[in-house]
Amino acid sequence: MTLESIGNLVGREVGLSDWFALTQDRIDSFAEATEDRQWIHVDSQRESPYGSTIAHGFLTLSLLSHLSRNVLKIDNTQMRVNYGLNRVRFPAPVKAGARIRARFALANLKPLEEGVDVTFNVTIEVEGSPKPCCVAEWIVRYYAA
Repeated sequence: MTLESIGNLVGREVGLSDWFALTQDRIDSFAEATEDRQWIHVDSQRESPYGSTIAHGFLTLSLLSHLSRNVLKIDNTQMRVNYGLNRVRFPAPVKAGARIRARFALANLKPLEEGVDVTFNVTIEVEGSPKPCCVAEWIVRYYAA
């Protein structure tokens, strides 16, 4: 896909990522990096309403760039940057060890002099769960080559 052709995809799903495991080690590392050591995330010995520890919502959200890397390839660009998010929600937890994947639909394009802002509707699914763990509008700025 190119910057010129991407407009034909507005309103359509444009990709589905591979599955990605959210291990307890990754959750613990995120807790350390963000100083968010709430017991629900890091204390596997404590009884949890979810049956195990769960990933931080922000950890799941922070994986958007990784999950999109092999899905959202736009030729004739020199770089892409995370421009922001709208309407972020975390409808279901991600238990430690669960696998997630992201579904991307192109919602909007905003042409810019130096490239384009692309808004994606993103749904992050948990394997085996009827509810997504994260839904968001994600704005990515692509700079023309």
